[in-house]
Amino acid sequence: MPRLVDAAAAAVAGVPAMTLRLAGAGRFGSVRRPQVFWAGLDGDVPPLVALADRLGTAARTLRLPVEDRPFRPHLTLGRWNPRRPADGTLPERLSGYCGPAWPVTELRLLESHLGPKPTYDTVESWALSDVALRAPIATREPPELR
Repeated sequence: MPRLVDAAAAAVAGVPAMTLRLAGAGRFGSVRRPQVFWAGLDGDVPPLVALADRLGTAARTLRLPVEDRPFRPHLTLGRWNPRRPADGTLPERLSGYCGPAWPVTELRLLESHLGPKPTYDTVESWALSDVALRAPIATREPPELR
């Protein structure tokens, strides 16, 4: 784990603080077989995506597995049980939602302990640069993840 902490620290160095907000909603999976219900993000999304790319590169240098698909910033709100009936239209009811903005001033590396009651421990945290925070554009359309 120390090598990962060091690689992540180098990737995070100089990354500016960001301002984000929840905006829109969607699902992974079809309407008939939805899998994941998510809220999209708005605001300083390009720096967040760039940070994810830097962290992915750092992990690859350590020969850690990294997903090949592009990073899609979102907050998972829930998962549908595949063995139970599901309302795959639920995300459409929140498609126009734009929540309040919040500052992102710290990044944390978490260790997941999965199971019936998952827990997450902070391994390390880093302050993001004290660059002036930018506010999200209020008129921006909610993001779409497909």
